[in-house]
Parts: sequence; structure tokens; C-alpha cells
Amino acid sequence: MKEKLTLVKVGGKIVEEEATLQQFLKDFSMIEGHKALVHGGGRSATKLATRLGIESKMVDGRRITDAETLKVVTMVYGGLVNKNIVAGLQALGVNALGLTGADMNLMRSDKRPVETVDYGYVGDVKEVNAGLLASLIRQGVAPVLAPLTHDKKGSLLNTNADTIAGEAAKALAKHFEVTLMFCFEKKGVLMDEEDDNSVIPEIDRETFLNHVKNGVIRGGMIPKLENAFQTIEAGVKEVVITQASDIHKNTGTKVR
Repeated sequence: MKEKLTLVKVGGKIVEEEATLQQFLKDFSMIEGHKALVHGGGRSATKLATRLGIESKMVDGRRITDAETLKVVTMVYGGLVNKNIVAGLQALGVNALGLTGADMNLMRSDKRPVETVDYGYVGDVKEVNAGLLASLIRQGVAPVLAPLTHDKKGSLLNTNADTIAGEAAKALAKHFEVTLMFCFEKKGVLMDEEDDNSVIPEIDRETFLNHVKNGVIRGGMIPKLENAFQTIEAGVKEVVITQASDIHKNTGTKVR
């Protein structure tokens, strides 16, 4: 029987504000057994870019990463945000290790090809060193993954944190019984965006497609759920979309 692993992806807003960060880290530290964390940090990157006089360009919520922006996201994601999380977890007795995809060749990507939009230095994940990651986890280490990968040619690549979490979960499913949790500010996938209590408790692909068709599910939740279904199909046991403060409650939306 495989050992259990909980892989949590947490949105940038939660880890970028001191009060919510400290509460989240306490909750994460109390997860039993093996655990890993993937984080964002986009708001901090935007703030630093503004202070440095670098314009942040977004298309459909995705950051255009030119050479100067890549420097900023590397500093913020791989440095400030990542190490704040690691230090906070160490204070709580969790032996955390902060990593980008370049460290130990953990996650290799190809630079996204230019189609209708040139996203710049943005990576699409092609390879995950799951054996190495599993070895660290079995040694009692809690990996903290920043949303940066590399192309094995010397360049770092900005990579969507949901994608990092999904690809890591799929690769680790060969070694563990994986539960993937996407944590953000809402209680789950909502039937009504204006009603925080209208959580859809369970969702399968057919229901998802109907909700998209009817306009119930839209925007950034669509790629998040697509990602979730792909992980389930790849062997991840369960995907939960929930509020960061509810990771120890049997709430949120379970993806089947």
C-alpha cells in the first residue's frame, strides 16, 4: 500500500500577507504524514516591478514575462516568498526545503511557443524528477516549490503555480497516494460568485462542462478545474478546491 501524501497549492494573496501566512503555515504544519507545498506570489512580483519601474503586462490573467520581469519573479518567487514560507515552517517544526524547478533538475519546461500571444519566458512543464522529489519526502522533508522551472539550457522560466502543483501531483502519484488541495480565498467552486456559501460539493467532468456551457463556471476557475481533472486521470486519488483556512475541514469542492 502506498504512503499518503498531501500536496497543497496556495494562492499568492494568502502567503503574501503576514496574518494569513502565519495562520496558513500553522494549518499546513498540522497536516499528518507526508506533505508538500506549492505557492504563488504574483501580487508581490507586481508591487516590486512597479517600484523598479518595470511595467507588468497581463493577458487573460497570465503574466507576460520579458527579460526584466523574469528577474523580478525570480527574486520574489524563488527568494522572498519562498524563503519566508520555509523559515515560517521551520519555526513550526516542519523540515521544509525551498526549491525551484532548476534545483536538482526537479522540473524541466519548454519555453511556450509564440502563437496569438508571446508570453516571453514562460514555461510549459515537460519533465518532473519525481523519484528525487519522492526521496526527499520519504526523508521527512516538506518541499516548498516556487513557480519557476528551467529549460536545461541555462534559462529560468516563469510557470503557473497551478500547473506546477498539478504536474508534481501527477508525477508523485506513482510513488504515493496523493491528495491535491488547491487553496484560495473562496470556500470552493461556487454556483454563484456573489454567494460565498453556494459551494458545489462535488463535481465530475460532465457536470463541469455543463456549468461552463451555462456560464456558472468561468474565468480562472476553468483552467484550474481542467488541471484538476487531468491529475485525477493521471492517478491522483483526490483533488479538493477549498478555502485556505479550511484545509482540516471536510469542506470545499471535491473533484471526481
